[in-house]
Amino acid sequence: MKKFLCSFLLFISFFANAQQGLIKESLKVKSKLMGKEMKYSIYLPSDYDKNNRSYPVLYLLHGYSDDETGWPQFGNSGMIADQSINGGDAPAMIIVMPDAEVTWYMNSYDGKIRYEDFFISEFIPFIESTYRARAKKEFRAVAGLSMGGYGTLLFAMKHPELFATAAPLSAAVRTDGEMTSMEDDRWESRYKMLYGPNLKGNARLTDHYYRNSILKIIETTPAEKLKSVKYYIDCGDDDHLIKGNMVLHASLIDKGVPHEFRVRDGGHTWPYWRTALPEVLKFVGQSFRR
Repeated sequence: MKKFLCSFLLFISFFANAQQGLIKESLKVKSKLMGKEMKYSIYLPSDYDKNNRSYPVLYLLHGYSDDETGWPQFGNSGMIADQSINGGDAPAMIIVMPDAEVTWYMNSYDGKIRYEDFFISEFIPFIESTYRARAKKEFRAVAGLSMGGYGTLLFAMKHPELFATAAPLSAAVRTDGEMTSMEDDRWESRYKMLYGPNLKGNARLTDHYYRNSILKIIETTPAEKLKSVKYYIDCGDDDHLIKGNMVLHASLIDKGVPHEFRVRDGGHTWPYWRTALPEVLKFVGQSFRR
């Protein structure tokens, strides 16, 4: 009984002394490029207000039809970050969760949507001037799920000088064949504002489409540029996006780009992504550490 009581007290003491970070949701930043205020949520590590040090930053991207509250509310990003940092699996870091609406994190064909430009030219500089963020490639990472997995690859592969690591989860990577055979109503609801309306079959494979196709970017980008980013790719075996992720994996192999590739039991669900996040934090944390 005495032994049990001591163990119980140690258990309680551990949780009582565990440090908790702070999540601030739905903050706003003005964007000239987007022509409006954009929202974001942010996780600040537990010691952020206790010192003057600067921290590495992970940009954590949400999926289609979600927003800046997805990762904090459904992904338990704050709790998982606390556990990873307190357990020593990841260093203290800032986690930024921006709202991208349904832009797919890219610029549209007609220039009316400039989310990629906003993120690179306005948002990252805003974060690094507003918070004590380490403003160097080696202390900057990007990760995300589904549409956010696509955005992760888009940012890391088009701007490899900015990110040390990229961790797409269940990334919405589709082959040309999948895009040309997509049902018209699905194309119109999800892609017309980005690539153009009333496009059918091969007409969808425009120059703008290819400039933002992850598989085409891999094909046309020098291998050395792609190799400057460390990749962690994870997708469930029951996920409807597994085919695109397998092609992504094969394309990187063909290009000679080192990467971690995981296929685990699960589908396109929050329970799957919650189990993926600790590994993401560990992976990017290894890059942040010296």
